[in-house]
Amino acid sequence: MKDLNDITYFVAVVRHRGFSTAARALGVPKSLLSKHVANLERELGVRLLERSTRTLRVTEIGQRFFDHCEQALASVETAEAVAASAQTEPKGTVRLACPNGFAPMVAQLMPSFHQRFPKVQVLIAVSNRRVDLMAEQIDIALRARAEIDMDAGLVVRRLGAARRYLVASPGLLAQLGPIAVEELAQLPTLSMNSEHATDRWTLVQPDGTATEIVHRPILGCDDFTVLERAAIEGVGIALLPEHMCRRAIQIGLLAPVLPEWSAIETIAHLVFPTRQGMLPAVRSLIEHLAQHLPTIMALCSEPEAAPRPSAHDIALPAGNAASRRAHGRHPD
Repeated sequence: MKDLNDITYFVAVVRHRGFSTAARALGVPKSLLSKHVANLERELGVRLLERSTRTLRVTEIGQRFFDHCEQALASVETAEAVAASAQTEPKGTVRLACPNGFAPMVAQLMPSFHQRFPKVQVLIAVSNRRVDLMAEQIDIALRARAEIDMDAGLVVRRLGAARRYLVASPGLLAQLGPIAVEELAQLPTLSMNSEHATDRWTLVQPDGTATEIVHRPILGCDDFTVLERAAIEGVGIALLPEHMCRRAIQIGLLAPVLPEWSAIETIAHLVFPTRQGMLPAVRSLIEHLAQHLPTIMALCSEPEAAPRPSAHDIALPAGNAASRRAHGRHPD
């Protein structure tokens, strides 16, 4: 019978598409991986990987061998999970990836989770980039997309829908005067796009009418909290998640802009590897998020929780052309 360590390291190299990335992911020396894979190839008498200074290619027999090894290791992990599930209390480390806009809601749930499962350590990576669960060893990813991600090998659990709305400070709106949707491109704006000088908003109305706004934001940042603060300070108009701007609207720090328009609905969902071999700590966090996040999202969308008055509810001066230019309309 072949050394299980040889097989484990071989599978890791193929999964991570290289010795260096696999070594970093496993926290072991690259030379150790190379030694185990060489031992495996020597015992099997076949070449599993074709190596060069820059590339790594899995041979045809190597790919077939990998497929069977992956299934075998999954069975081993399942057996280990059976033993772990016998524990009466989940414990260990769970790694969660979360987009910036949902971080405040996740933060609300962490105290109650740790009260229930005090021996579980949760490490949260907050980022809007799409994480690779396998390569980055993430147990659970919370995602918000227009369409649910259907990645091969991952389980999806839908949580609910969310929207983003246009908001600005009452002071800025008083300077700008009444706003038409086609004028947004010429007004001071704030954007989640931190890489390009221009951005594009796709806005829709309840009846399905849609429009695209190409604008040049004054500030671009991939952190909603930065955009919220800038909007409150009157820097520009922001497109923020409803749950983030709800409180600021209630206390008058922000006001809706064109409340009949919103961004396309995004679907919040959890993705995680197959349930086979799932540790109790990971399962407990999945269940906690699935149970409580939809409730928080629903509260954020209730009219009484997040009032969105129309522009007529805000006192605005009639003559505003000069004030718009003074506040920094972008040139055509």
